[in-house]
Formats: sequence, structure tokens, C-alpha cells
Amino acid sequence: MAATAPRLRRTAYLMCRDWHLAQDLTQITFAKLYATWGRLQRTTNLEAYSRRVLMNAVFDQKKRRSDSELVLAELPEAPHRQPDDTAELHVTLLRALATLPIRDQAIVVLRHWEDQSVEAVAGILDVSVSVVKTQNARSLARLRALLGEDFVRI
Repeated sequence: MAATAPRLRRTAYLMCRDWHLAQDLTQITFAKLYATWGRLQRTTNLEAYSRRVLMNAVFDQKKRRSDSELVLAELPEAPHRQPDDTAELHVTLLRALATLPIRDQAIVVLRHWEDQSVEAVAGILDVSVSVVKTQNARSLARLRALLGEDFVRI
């Protein structure tokens, strides 16, 4: 649990952009893992299972929470502003990621931030490999269109 918590919390944060909610989602994941621990001890890939439980918790939370709510530390100053430093780049990318549907966000986060294989992402989200490939390509195209040609290539 201690070794897995930072990774799960980071993934949850990328999905919800709120550290407190990410911590709550991580705790929900651990509670669900604890409830089924007797069955899980025989499971060979606990890391993939924990990611799937986390993604299900994120999807459930997104259904309950207003889609219009966006948690930001500061109000945006101007749209289409070129990022000057790493922190601003990070915020800009998170804002762009937030414009995608939740399942597409999960695919992009798991595939590119967590560096999971297409097959692993398909297994975690319980979709086919072709869905992951198609949605990933479409999502990256949307992000590139939103961020503009002058932005760092993702």
C-alpha cells in the first residue's frame, strides 16, 4: 500500500485535477482492495487490478460530480497564452486534458503519463485494443488542435 499510494494518487490527480479528491479516490481504491483481499492474494497482477479499481472509482465520482466544475489554483489570465515555464506548461496541459471526455482522459493518462501499453490500458478500462488505439489518436488530435501548432508537440 505504501509503495502503490503515490502512483495511484498521481494518476487520480491527473484524472480529477484536485489533490484532495485524488487522495479520497486512492483511499476508496484501497478500501475496495482490502474488501476483496482474500481473493486478490492469488491474483498475479495486483498493480493492474488496482489501476482498474481506481479508474472505476474515478468514473463513478465523475458521474456524481458536476461536469462543469473545474478545480484550479488560479483563474486563467488569457486563453492561448504560450507557457513560459514547466508549471505553466503543466497547468495548460491539465486544462486541455480536462476538455476530453472522462474515458478519453483515462486513455491518455494511462497510455502517455503512466506509460502503459495499449493492451494494458485496454485491460484496465475493459475495452478492446482497437478502442484504445482509436480514442487515443482522436484525443491526441483534439489536444493538438486545442493547444495549437506553436505548442510543444505531444
